[in-house]
Amino acid sequence: MIKKFEIKSHDGPGRIGKLDGEKTPRLFYKGDLKIAPSQGSAYNIDKEIARFNLKETLKLALENVDECDAAVIQGSKYLDLRIECLKQLEEMGYNIFIIANGDELLTNPRELVDIVVNLRKNAHPSSMLIFTFAESSFMPILTYMGIDGFLTDASNYYSHLNVLQTPTKAYDLNIYKIYDEISPEELEKKNVECLEFVISEIQTHMDNGSLRNLVEERSTTSPQNISTLKILDKKYMDFILEYNQLF
Repeated sequence: MIKKFEIKSHDGPGRIGKLDGEKTPRLFYKGDLKIAPSQGSAYNIDKEIARFNLKETLKLALENVDECDAAVIQGSKYLDLRIECLKQLEEMGYNIFIIANGDELLTNPRELVDIVVNLRKNAHPSSMLIFTFAESSFMPILTYMGIDGFLTDASNYYSHLNVLQTPTKAYDLNIYKIYDEISPEELEKKNVECLEFVISEIQTHMDNGSLRNLVEERSTTSPQNISTLKILDKKYMDFILEYNQLF
C-alpha cells in the first residue's frame, strides 16, 4: 500500500514535500499509518541479537507488505544493520520508514547523527523517514538532517513520564512545578499542541529558506542538542553543502 510521496524542494538537507497531497515535514497521528509489525530490539545489545531481531523484523514486514504502508528500521546501535534493514525494506516496496529507538538515540548525539544522516544518504529520495519520541527542541535539527515526519505518540510517551514539552525545553513536572495540578490527559493535549506549533514553525522557516537559523537557535537549548549540531557540521559538512543554496 504505497503512499505517493514526492520532494518539492530542499532547505539544506531538509526536504519539503507532499505525501498524498499533504505537506511535509509533518506530524503523523494515530491511525494515519498502518505500520508493519516488527521485532522490537533494545538499543545497546550484542550485535548477534540485533541481527536476529532484524531478520525477524524483515520477515514480519514481508508477510504484511500488502496490508501496511510503513515499516520499522531496526538494527539497534549498529549502522550497518540499520542500512541493511532499510535497503531490504525498500526492495519489498515500502517507502515510509519508522526509525526505532528514537528516545535512546537522542541521548547519543554521535550515533544519532551517524544513523540519521547515513539512512538519508542510502535511502531512495522518495523514501520518507519518520522519527519516534522526538523532543520538540530536537525536531528542527532532525528535519535539517532529512527526517520527513514525527509520530505524535511522543506526546503520550512524555506525558506518561510527567514531562511537559515546550519548543525549547522539556520540563520534568516532578521537579519544575509549573502547574499545581494537571491530569495526564491535559498534559498530553499540551504536548500535542507543542508538536503542532513546532512543525508549523519548521515548515514556515523552510518556506523562507531559514531552517538553519532555527536549528542554530535551538542548538543552545541543551548539551545534547548543541553536540548534535557540532558533530553534524564537523563530520558531514559535504552532506550539508550538497543541498545548501548559494548566495
